[in-house]
Amino acid sequence: MPIVKNVSRAVSQLLQSSGCGCGISIVPVRCIGVSPRQVASDASFHSVSFSESDHPRVLITGGLGQLGVGLAKLLRKRFGKNNVILSDIRKPADHVFHSGPFIYSDILDYKNLREIVVNNRITWLFHYSALLSAVGEANVPLARAVNITGLHNVLDIAAEHNLRLFVPSTIGAFGPTSPRDPTPDLCIQRPRTIYGVSKVHAELMGEYYHYRYGLDFRCLRYPGIISADSQPGGGTTDYAVQIFHDAIKTGKFQCNLKPDTRLPMMYIDDCLKATLEVMEAPAEALTMRTYNISAMSFTPEELAQEVQKQVPELQVTYNVDEVRQAIADSWPMNFDDSNARRDWGWKHDYDLPELVSTMFSFLGSDSRIAQAN
Repeated sequence: MPIVKNVSRAVSQLLQSSGCGCGISIVPVRCIGVSPRQVASDASFHSVSFSESDHPRVLITGGLGQLGVGLAKLLRKRFGKNNVILSDIRKPADHVFHSGPFIYSDILDYKNLREIVVNNRITWLFHYSALLSAVGEANVPLARAVNITGLHNVLDIAAEHNLRLFVPSTIGAFGPTSPRDPTPDLCIQRPRTIYGVSKVHAELMGEYYHYRYGLDFRCLRYPGIISADSQPGGGTTDYAVQIFHDAIKTGKFQCNLKPDTRLPMMYIDDCLKATLEVMEAPAEALTMRTYNISAMSFTPEELAQEVQKQVPELQVTYNVDEVRQAIADSWPMNFDDSNARRDWGWKHDYDLPELVSTMFSFLGSDSRIAQAN
């Protein structure tokens, strides 16, 4: 289709750096039979079960984002280095490229994605390719193509080849009319960003493919994810990462949200653990296909007070960004994740004090803390 091809080229131009990793694909190029994109109306697919000695073969799309590299590391420890393939349309850093299999993959290229699944005997697919909220609002047509058309490609291939499919959702899938404290798994969802709309679409399409075709679709709604490995990118919850960098570098932090803005948060290790746990959960244990998960919920003021226990001289001021504040005010204050805790035993490891001490440990703040003390 010309439109999809044009959008695919636009994605490559926007997201690829010069000298992209197109030439490092390890997939042999050969023609394969083309089957109809539509799943037969009488098709019936069932999830693959694995014995302890028969590990899944995993593909992670959009793998160079915040979560993909960490997830690949976790899965390779569990299933073996060569059983987990990382993919993206960008050139990976050297340490990522040499840490395990990497493939160039554009989710808008249906045939290429299908070849990767077939040639590498993929059985699990983690679909992280997406344009996030700020980038999506700046280019809605591109976000619609990547987040929705790309999802449709993944759903069709997953159904055709009997994959177990994971697609993440987010607190951004809720809107100002959703209950906020707490936010249950099932409630009104009317997001006001293309990113949020695409995530609601993904939840519903995944459920539809599960009930219509038997696709083993699994989804978690992530809260704000905090990681020492990622730099703040201007997102609504990024203040919770920025404060650690500023505490170490300058001892001054200016927050762009009101001090009493409460949002659900999670340390990245808990997020990755939950993702693996829900994928390994027996299908019969799951009473739904999309679950909230949560670990803690705090305000900027509460986080600042905890950080100041480590860096007492940290100066905190507030300069509210009205756009980000409006987004935060439409998001959940607390996630109700009781269904995940009941169905597949979800339990977080990191509360706020553990989060703060771990972040400082990873960011190498020992010298500043010692100086402050």
